Amino acid sequence: MTKQSSSGDTVPTPVPHTTADAAELPDPKRWWALAVIAGAQLMVILDGTIVNIALPSVQDGLGMSDASRQWVITAYSLAFGGLLLLGGRIADLVGRKRTFLIGLVGFAAASALGGAADGPGTLFAARALQGACAAVLAPSALSLLTTVFTDPAERGRAFGVYGALAGGGSAIGLLVGGLLTEYATWRWCLYVNVPIALTALGGALALLKDSPGRRGVRLDVPGALLASGGLVAIVYGSSKAESAGWAHPLVLTLFAVGVALLAVFVWWQSRAKHPMLPLRIVRDRTRAAALATMGLATVAVFGAFLFLTYYLQTILDYSPVRTGLAFLPMSVTIVIGATQIAARLLTRTAPRNLMAPGMLLAAAGMLLLTRLSTNSTYATGVLPALVLLGLGMGLTFMPVYATATAGVAPKDAGVTSATVSTFQQIGGSLGTVLLNTIASSAATRYIDAHPSRSRDLGEGTVHGFTVAAWWSTGVLLLAALVAAMARTPESKRGRQMPS
Repeated sequence: MTKQSSSGDTVPTPVPHTTADAAELPDPKRWWALAVIAGAQLMVILDGTIVNIALPSVQDGLGMSDASRQWVITAYSLAFGGLLLLGGRIADLVGRKRTFLIGLVGFAAASALGGAADGPGTLFAARALQGACAAVLAPSALSLLTTVFTDPAERGRAFGVYGALAGGGSAIGLLVGGLLTEYATWRWCLYVNVPIALTALGGALALLKDSPGRRGVRLDVPGALLASGGLVAIVYGSSKAESAGWAHPLVLTLFAVGVALLAVFVWWQSRAKHPMLPLRIVRDRTRAAALATMGLATVAVFGAFLFLTYYLQTILDYSPVRTGLAFLPMSVTIVIGATQIAARLLTRTAPRNLMAPGMLLAAAGMLLLTRLSTNSTYATGVLPALVLLGLGMGLTFMPVYATATAGVAPKDAGVTSATVSTFQQIGGSLGTVLLNTIASSAATRYIDAHPSRSRDLGEGTVHGFTVAAWWSTGVLLLAALVAAMARTPESKRGRQMPS
């Protein structure tokens, strides 16, 4: 379904998948179902950052080396991002509710294993298993949301909640991680998922309608191997570049292999009888722009979480809890931007009129972070940037989710949802690794160029952060440009947005 905005653009509004769906009465328990779906999705998203603040304690407790500690984060993001597309197709094959339940049980078991880990190897394996279960859980959660809410206005509000969680989950993870690390133990950063998952499991059994798998769907095993292998190679190569350097033969080889595998994956999807990612999903101009905007935004913004965490703890000498609380303004403004602004305006204006200004606001916030110094304060140096970043992310993520999944055929709902989450997760993983490498290199060059200040590592560290913030600002401006190019194609009367 489309609608003309005041600017002349055709505005997509979420529509029911079938006429039969539209004729059905709304599920009276749909808002409780939203709470279950949103809670599970929040668990998946915040788990990407909840252990960040606890990482020093984890390293000391399990005797990790400095070189291996990154795998606590990377093992999760590699498995999550690399398997999301396969998870989306499994949701279409097995059924969304059943896949949702399997993902919840697996995530709870993996979290318990990680919390009880007695060595680095066990923890790394548990984090990878968490990521794999999240890859099954996340796409089924989003596709369930599109079927529970069939009314366009209600679906807009539901996506507002979902978008707020998608943008604010990482910041909430930092807060929860700080509280658990300071007042309990780092192990509870993993154990906390068990009661959340079990509660969501009970709610899903009681509230969500069963949706049988589709008989015509087949798993594209070669496509899964190509996509997962390519993404893993690129993310792993980026993580190795931090210690080995961008010109290291291993890094260059991993990048070349990753790009080659993804190129073959695209070729295979155009010829496979049952493609894992039907190319019609990404050929639509509006959907492609929304996906690209999501990827670029997370590349730029998720790296800021890592920088600001270190800045607050090492430069401003904040405790873990105080560091987590410092991110609350961002979480609040994300919710405001997604639920109170974007959700209300999406049915009245084109998505690009929300996404592009959102990315410009986020770029302005990131630009403020380029002015940080060792003498900056939270109130003047950090808080204004967090507010702008939060509003920008809220304005952007909600229409991205709604636009990317609007007008999709029921048989492609799961894989489309997985594609959105893949862009978010891989963007965040790449952004964290790439920007951390840029910051570390800049800090080293600064210290080498100022030998008289070599004892004061704080100045070099902050310099590295500001250089990375400049790069992030450029990426956000590029995201704004991409978002501004999104335009729903003109359609014939009564025709839905092409899928």
